[in-house]
Amino acid sequence: MWGGRFASREDPCFAEFNRSLPFDKELLEYDVEGSIAYARALERAGVLSAAERRRIEKGLRSVAEAHRSDPRRIDGSRAEDVHSYVEEELESRVGELARKLHTGRSRNDQVATDLRLYLRARYRSLESSIDRLLEVLAALAGRHVRVVLPGYTHLQRAQPVLLAHFFLAYGEMLLRDRQRLRQSAARLEVCPLGAGALSGTVYDVDRDRLARDLGFRAASENSMDAVCDRDFVVDYLFLACVLMMHLSRLSEDLVLYSSAEFGFVQMHDSVSTGSSLMPQKKNPDALELIRGKSGRVYGHLLALLTTLKGIPTTYNKDLQEDKEGLFDTVRTLESGLAVMKRVLETMRINPARMKSALEEGYLDATELADYLVAKKVPFRDAHHLVGRIVLHASRLNLRLDQLSLSEYKKFSLLFEQDLFSVLDPDKAVARRRERGGTAPDAVRQALIRFRRQIKRIDD
Repeated sequence: MWGGRFASREDPCFAEFNRSLPFDKELLEYDVEGSIAYARALERAGVLSAAERRRIEKGLRSVAEAHRSDPRRIDGSRAEDVHSYVEEELESRVGELARKLHTGRSRNDQVATDLRLYLRARYRSLESSIDRLLEVLAALAGRHVRVVLPGYTHLQRAQPVLLAHFFLAYGEMLLRDRQRLRQSAARLEVCPLGAGALSGTVYDVDRDRLARDLGFRAASENSMDAVCDRDFVVDYLFLACVLMMHLSRLSEDLVLYSSAEFGFVQMHDSVSTGSSLMPQKKNPDALELIRGKSGRVYGHLLALLTTLKGIPTTYNKDLQEDKEGLFDTVRTLESGLAVMKRVLETMRINPARMKSALEEGYLDATELADYLVAKKVPFRDAHHLVGRIVLHASRLNLRLDQLSLSEYKKFSLLFEQDLFSVLDPDKAVARRRERGGTAPDAVRQALIRFRRQIKRIDD
């Protein structure tokens, strides 16, 4: 491909070090797609006749079909990269005509185009996966609008909330992830093909038409930027990090909730493992792996940012390092979403255990403070007073609803018999009626809005 300038062959050790076919073979279908569009551009430029273009296009489609029918065939090739592999395979079908296809084109603009085409397809698949998980969260919320569980801050029991409210919290995170995805996908829609190695092309390929043929919104404006821009890969890796972070947080909640100490949920056998030593164990390995793999994805983002920060303008071989981390991130993210969907669909929820947990930890203390506020006590004073009552009850090992009215009156004469009505968890939840709150009516309205947002075409 480039040996005319060189008087000796590549060192075998360097050849293997330099070779990217073992991983960039992932781009074969997209390399063929870009090459077909470029062949048509060369026909417009007068480099290829219509008959030559048809032969090349037929040969390229044959290369793609052969790869689909036998994906392992490529592993036997000694080609340097996927671009040279496709060119070699094309030449075996159409002869020396294949050598015309690279006219005015560099592997620099070629790989940048292939990567964008690859990520466009991955964005579509990722959005579908997010939508499926959003639907599962909506279904779970819809089935548990009356189930109350302890809400936590600092991993300490804080206030009662609806289980549906919990599921919708993660729904909001995923809606932001989908919005972030769509914004990143929009920035992807710029075509670098025709930028050449770095300075553009002397051939009249009509880059705007070339961009449209490949489904891009526009052609790139600057040939130097076009061949070295990997912001779109950084965009994908960043949104993947945030999405994996959300999946990891949900995993952590469910790992805790499935432990014997909580017992709020139980993982299905199909997404759990046992112990090689302890027969009783049932481990939430699916969730732990999602949690663990988030760090792997973070690493890929940092690795690419570190690579990009030090390279000068236009293409440098360092950019070969943009692919392995990206491909691994795509696989990790898509499998993580699929596994989380399966976990949520199959887990068993234990409302009785949640209700029992509400009786410990003084989750009704804020309700008692609000009771005093309704009697015109400044909140800070009410907060301090209820703190003293909680301390008194904890010393007696009693719940707040187990203290007598006479004991309450020792702290304030404002307490009346009606104070006990505010200590009910269901009523505490029902009072949070404002938009975004955890009251059943507020959550039902939130669920309606959430389901509408899932179906929205544009964020």
